[in-house]
Amino acid sequence: MHPMRHPRNAVFVGLIFVFIGVVYWLVPPIGGWHVDYAGTTMLILLGVAMALMAYVLIAGSSND
Repeated sequence: MHPMRHPRNAVFVGLIFVFIGVVYWLVPPIGGWHVDYAGTTMLILLGVAMALMAYVLIAGSSND
């Protein structure tokens, strides 16, 4: 049995990290703190990479 019915749904794995990155970017201005742009960029790009890798791994798995 295939781990996911539609491998394109693997993008939701990466969206978790993108969501955390956006929150990490939006919360400091509300609290009056300094925004860490490097951390925000890394979290968002980590989300993109995780979504791509999850898609590749699931799409390449056997249908057994």
